Amino acid sequence: MRSLSFLVTSLAATVCARSLQRPTVQQIIESDEQLTLGGNKCLIELSPGETRWVPEDEKWELLRNGIKFMDITEDGNTYPYVASDFASNSVVYPKKPKHNETVRSLSKKLDKDNMRKHLETFTSFHTRYFRSQTGIDAALWLHDQVKDIIDASGAFNFSASLSLFPHSWGQSSIIARFPGKTNHTVVIGAHLDSINMFLPFLRAPGADDDGSGTVTILEALTALVQAQDIVNGTAENTVEFHWYSAEEGGLLGSQAIFKSYHEEGRDIKAMIQQDMTGYVEQTLAHGKPESVGVITDFVDPALTKFVESIITTYCDIPYTLTKCGYACSDHASASKYGYPSAFVIESDFEYSDKKIHTSDDTIKYLSFDHMLQHAKMTLGFAYEAAVAEF
Repeated sequence: MRSLSFLVTSLAATVCARSLQRPTVQQIIESDEQLTLGGNKCLIELSPGETRWVPEDEKWELLRNGIKFMDITEDGNTYPYVASDFASNSVVYPKKPKHNETVRSLSKKLDKDNMRKHLETFTSFHTRYFRSQTGIDAALWLHDQVKDIIDASGAFNFSASLSLFPHSWGQSSIIARFPGKTNHTVVIGAHLDSINMFLPFLRAPGADDDGSGTVTILEALTALVQAQDIVNGTAENTVEFHWYSAEEGGLLGSQAIFKSYHEEGRDIKAMIQQDMTGYVEQTLAHGKPESVGVITDFVDPALTKFVESIITTYCDIPYTLTKCGYACSDHASASKYGYPSAFVIESDFEYSDKKIHTSDDTIKYLSFDHMLQHAKMTLGFAYEAAVAEF
């Protein structure tokens, strides 16, 4: 999530950029000190079409005040770049889930202990800051976990693929792709980077933001590839799992990916983002029922209705409708390029984790039972969308 994060773009040809090749911590410190002293400017978008060039220190000040924005210095396009006519309902989603028996059988493969094991390793990296060496290493470690899952399923023997999507700042995004009978594509996303809001190179375990979402969709993938129609490519639609780099840098990784998809003419029928899936403490402290937060602003209404039906069918807890503002996570990049997107979060936004972007964003505050509910939702969404006829 980006409510209090540092945003830095890195393309050497732009005003705001610094291309980094596997930097040392000392190089990061020196580079950030130079930015703090006031040289470089970045182009930010504070709301659709409202842009401003700002020096780094002013941008950080905006973030400390909770003001959200995209950094479009490298992307170059304002929101929306491709207009979406939500009223046209150009994509018709199933009114209710149709494959309960299959999904419930797959759900038995979901494992809380597996999520904990992955998250313990993922948060052991000093920081997953997108311009740090440990951020690069964390992405490569995650890539290897995804590779092992796909390899064990046998999907590589058919047409599944796994790739690192390179970026100029060093840390790559990750894309796992399972082609179906059509090129109609369903995307399940989370971001893999973390940040410490005081200084980027300080300790940033990012357990909730967004380690929780990262391992949630990883576990859903582990269960999904037990379905042979996903593995052998006979499902109706193509399914992709994305782990985005540099969300904390202004949705940089996801903007780059969806820009490239737009330029390639990719047919994305649905995109759902999982950013923060594990924190319920404040929800319960305020006497509210544990629930899945369904974001209703800057999303596709029809797709969001489909998500609500998935939660109702496959989760053991209800959903609550909430808002998070402009550019609050990577679904906004999909929306920017005209693709239907949805976003779910751990709770009503009001009660979401306030320890994010600090060294205290650790596993001890998270509920793996709650993360399991998000994994059930993700699995149900992925399979139902994979076999739907859009």
